[in-house]
Amino acid sequence: MWSCPSLLDDVGVDLEGGWAQNGKVRLSQTELKPRNQQSQIGILCPVCDAQVDLPIGGVKALTLDHLAMNDVMLENLHGEGQGLVCDLCNDREVEKRCQTCKSNLCQFCCQAHRRQKKTSYHTMVDLKDLKGYSRVGKPILCPIHPAEELRLFCEFCDRPVCRDCVVGEHREHPYDFTSNVIHKHGDSVRELLRGTQPRVEALEEALAQIKRVNSALQKRVEAVAADVQKFSEGYIKAIEEHRNKMLKQLEDIRVQKENSLQLQKAQLEQLLADMRTGVEFTEHLLASGSDLEILITKGVVVERLRKLNKVEYNTHPGVNDHISFSPQEKAGQCHGYEVYGAINTKEVDPAKCVLQGEDLHRAREKQTASFTVLCKDATGESMGRGGDNVHVAVLPKDKKDSPVRTMVQDNKDGTYCVSYTPKEPGLYTVWVCIKKQHVQGSPFTVTVRRKRRPHLGVFHCCTFCSSGGQKNARCACGGTMPGGYLGCGHGHKGHPGRPHWSCCGKLTEKSECTYIGGQSTSTSLLRTVAL
Repeated sequence: MWSCPSLLDDVGVDLEGGWAQNGKVRLSQTELKPRNQQSQIGILCPVCDAQVDLPIGGVKALTLDHLAMNDVMLENLHGEGQGLVCDLCNDREVEKRCQTCKSNLCQFCCQAHRRQKKTSYHTMVDLKDLKGYSRVGKPILCPIHPAEELRLFCEFCDRPVCRDCVVGEHREHPYDFTSNVIHKHGDSVRELLRGTQPRVEALEEALAQIKRVNSALQKRVEAVAADVQKFSEGYIKAIEEHRNKMLKQLEDIRVQKENSLQLQKAQLEQLLADMRTGVEFTEHLLASGSDLEILITKGVVVERLRKLNKVEYNTHPGVNDHISFSPQEKAGQCHGYEVYGAINTKEVDPAKCVLQGEDLHRAREKQTASFTVLCKDATGESMGRGGDNVHVAVLPKDKKDSPVRTMVQDNKDGTYCVSYTPKEPGLYTVWVCIKKQHVQGSPFTVTVRRKRRPHLGVFHCCTFCSSGGQKNARCACGGTMPGGYLGCGHGHKGHPGRPHWSCCGKLTEKSECTYIGGQSTSTSLLRTVAL
């Protein structure tokens, strides 16, 4: 990174003191101190944003970018020299350039340059003739001895110097002409450049990969966005179509129910009119007719009234207003999309609901018992959906103020699984209600027995086999074997002829143990289990 005084002037750097006021130059401390007490000041490059520490000499000690100054000069030359001023008077525009001393001169200074004896032989070139040149920079002068050009290189200080420097500050330092040392120092720079170029290529490749990935990312995002848009549009279309179907279904239900109500209304109105006519005629006959007229008309009147009384009619509306919408209910697929929401006209009838399950009337203490509630409508048809409020209460008959906690699981298909865990044996009353009405079979009684006793022995074919031939192993079946064996054996006395439990002698593997015995017998049975 290179710096120049003009750039630092623009960002507010004091050329004498070397400290910054604004721009991209920052201080390493908040308050200024004398030079001998100040911490090192850093400035930020406006191009690469890298921090450069100012040398002790301040901004003036920074290395000048002579290549950049040469490029600026060429750029001004290509622009017909506009903006260039004379290097001597710093006032008039440049017209010529001295190729010997590398100075840009105005017309007046050029004439004076030729009149002076020391510079009369210098070669002067018109400014327009320099446009094809690649270098038009000025000679690089020593910053300590401005009248001397930097032609030597101090190897000890690793910096270019002039003739006055080597006889002064660099008197005992090894030095040589720049043309003689450029090969060595140029080769070291080139070697370092060769090590840096692969990194540049790697970074360029990394940036290219990032660009490719970013491009692929954009394309992928656009593709996914298109898929989302397509899916959303399809889903919206499916939902709208399902909505229209449900609205049409709702309208059909309304028409059907209204037609049924209108038909029932017309029938009841006609029957009411017939009855009123018959009643009014009969009342008028009885009130105004003579005895003979009543007796003559009696047969017709009685027959009419009897027919009217025999007509069957329903005093309750034939249909109800029960229509509900279940948004969570699956409604199948529409155009390949799963849709939800259904119109329901069924209404659960508690009198038609039934209870099912093996544990309906029996349970065991501290073991979960369950049964199923099957909900049906007034026609006895299964509801086929969930959502009904099923209330269950399990109450001990002797402790009705201590109900058992129950769980009701909605299976979403018109059935409900009820589970509970009684803590003590005894009789319990179970209430199952829907819409504050008992279902069919409710309330009912459940007998809770004590917890099933596990078997202490083994389910074996005989004691000889299960104990590995131990003589003192016993079996509750009572069988024995010759030779001092206390347990049973195949084909010997007392053997039941089939597998059984050694602890209680029961022949069913999944059964409750009924063993009740003394400590000694129990010990021998437990030994059989262990073996």
